[in-house]
Amino acid sequence: MAIHPPEQRIWWNEALSKKEIVWIIVAFLWGLVMFFTMIAWHFTGEQNLSNEAYRIDPDVFAERTEAMVEKYKVREEGDTGIPVVHPPPGSDVYLIARLWEWWPVLELEKDKQYRLHLSSLDWQHGFSLQPTNINIQVHPGYDMVLTITPSETGEYGIVCNEFCGIGHHQMVGKIHVVDK
Repeated sequence: MAIHPPEQRIWWNEALSKKEIVWIIVAFLWGLVMFFTMIAWHFTGEQNLSNEAYRIDPDVFAERTEAMVEKYKVREEGDTGIPVVHPPPGSDVYLIARLWEWWPVLELEKDKQYRLHLSSLDWQHGFSLQPTNINIQVHPGYDMVLTITPSETGEYGIVCNEFCGIGHHQMVGKIHVVDK
């Protein structure tokens, strides 16, 4: 029971005031603007890449990644000796997310297209490529495929943006983009 019940018990039959009608129209028009802005932004904006997703056994994905590393490894980086791979342009490039690392480090050529495959071997992770605006959820058992064309040279950081446990804050990786 309300503190002050309405005078008319059937309030929805009451006439709307002009102010209410104006606010309903404004809210409806704003909703339309936002709806069509989302559609336009899909075609013109700097949003996430369209991607593909396929079911894959994590062991198969790991085998493909290890085969790519064996074939295209150019050096090792860091204290832990993480391999750096430089695959040829146009090839399929594999990147593993696992507690708490991105493996391997990728070295890609500027203005060349690659198919980047992302998958997790254990938990759900988030692939966030900094400082670009690419954010993808990476799930175990799924191969997320992005077609990318790096347009600027430099070192790009990969951050996990889905909490994945106690070492989450240390889960960073790299992509080097070079001019060849």
